[in-house]
Amino acid sequence: MTNEPVLQVALDVMNLHRALQIASEAIKGGVDWLEAGTPLIKSEGLESIRQLKKTFPSHIIVADMKTMDVGTVEVEMASKAGADIVCIMGVADDSTITEAVKAARRYGCKIMVDLLRTSDPLLRAKDVQKFGADYVCLHVGVDQQMRAENPLEDVVRIASEVEIPVAAAGGLNSETAPKVVEAGATIVIAGSSIIKSPDVEKAASAIKKSILEKKEIPSKLFHKYSQKELHEAFLKISTPNIADAMHTKGAMKGIIPRIKHGMKMVGRAITVKTMDGDWAKPVEAIDKCKPNEVIVIDAGSGHTAIWGELASWSSKKKGIAGVVIDGAARDIDDILEMDFPVFSRHVVPNAGEPKGYGEIGCEIICGEQQVRSGDWIVGDESGVVVVPKEEAVEIVNRALDVHERENRLREEIKRGSTLSEVLKLKKWEKVG
Repeated sequence: MTNEPVLQVALDVMNLHRALQIASEAIKGGVDWLEAGTPLIKSEGLESIRQLKKTFPSHIIVADMKTMDVGTVEVEMASKAGADIVCIMGVADDSTITEAVKAARRYGCKIMVDLLRTSDPLLRAKDVQKFGADYVCLHVGVDQQMRAENPLEDVVRIASEVEIPVAAAGGLNSETAPKVVEAGATIVIAGSSIIKSPDVEKAASAIKKSILEKKEIPSKLFHKYSQKELHEAFLKISTPNIADAMHTKGAMKGIIPRIKHGMKMVGRAITVKTMDGDWAKPVEAIDKCKPNEVIVIDAGSGHTAIWGELASWSSKKKGIAGVVIDGAARDIDDILEMDFPVFSRHVVPNAGEPKGYGEIGCEIICGEQQVRSGDWIVGDESGVVVVPKEEAVEIVNRALDVHERENRLREEIKRGSTLSEVLKLKKWEKVG
C-alpha cells in the first residue's frame, strides 16, 4: 500500500450487471479497490468475483465472504475466483482465522478481518494481528446504522495500537470519510454513498478528494438521523418510502388525503376517541395540542362530520400540523383554501352535536392501524402512515435508504432501461 488512503467501494447490490456498471463509473471517480459485497456474492456466487477481476484486472478485488467457518475452503474458493483480499469475521473461532491466513499465503491473497459485533474490537484486532491477518476493518453494519449508532468510535484507539492497516466502514461519505482518515484509517470503505448515487462517478470523486485532502466536502445524500432530527427527516421522504421500510406495515386503510398537490403533514400524534357525529373531544384536543402535532381521531368510521372549517382554522392558528379522521369531515373546499392538511375516511355536509363522549390521549384504531399519543404520523398525497415512536429512528433511516436506492434505479431507467430489466425480475420470480 502507498501512504495515501485507499478508497474501496462496496458493491452491495443483487445483480452482477449493475455491479459491473457501478464499478466502471466508480473507477472513473477514483475508486482504488472493488469489493464484491456479501449480497452480491450470495446472489451471483463466485462468478461475481471472476467477472470483476476479468473486467477490471488492474484493480484490487475484495471478496466480502463474511466467513465464519471453514476458512481454508472459502479462502481457496475466493482466491481462485480472482479475489486479492478475502474478508473473515472477527467473531469467528481463532482456528478459522488462522486457517484462513494459512490458506491465503498458499493461494496468494490477503486476509482482512471484519470486527463487526466483536465485544472488544481493540483486543480482537491485536489477536488477529498475531494470527497474521493483513488488515482489520472497523465496521458498523447497515442495520446498526439505521439505529444511528456511531460507526467509528474505536478508530483512533485501534489505529494507534496495531501495526497492520485499519479499514473503516459504516455509512461513510465525503463529509465523514476525512474524519476516519484523520483518526488513522488507511482504507475507507464506502458503499451506499456511492452505489446509491445517481452520479456514481461524481460521488466517488468527492469522497476520494475528501480523503486525499482530509477536508470535508458536503454530501447530497442524507445522513443518518437521530431522535432530535426526526421531524426534519420525515419531511424529506414519502409515505410509500416509509411503508416500504416498514415492510408494508403502518399504512392506514381507507383514509383519503383532502389536501392540495405538494402538501405534506408530519408530527407526533395526539389521539382522540369519539362517537360518530360527536365533535366535542376532537375540538377540545386542539387546546391540548402543541405546534407540529397531529390530531388523530377514531370516530368509528362514521358518516356524520366531526370536523370542519372552524376546527381547522383553530388548529392552523395554533400551528397544529394536521388532522386524521377515521370518520367524516366537511367544509373541504374551505379547508383546501386555507392549506390545512385533513385526511378522512368520508366527506359529508352534515355535522353532529358536541355531546362530550370519548377520551383524549388513549390508544385508538385509525384506518385499521393502532395509534398511540406520541407515535409519528406522516401524510401526503399517497395517504397516511403511522410509525411507532420507539421505532422511529430506525424506520426513518430505512426509509431514507429506500429513497436513495430508488434515486439510483431511476437514473438507470432514464438511461434507456426499464424497471424489469434493471432488476432482472424474471430471474427473481419465486419458484414453486
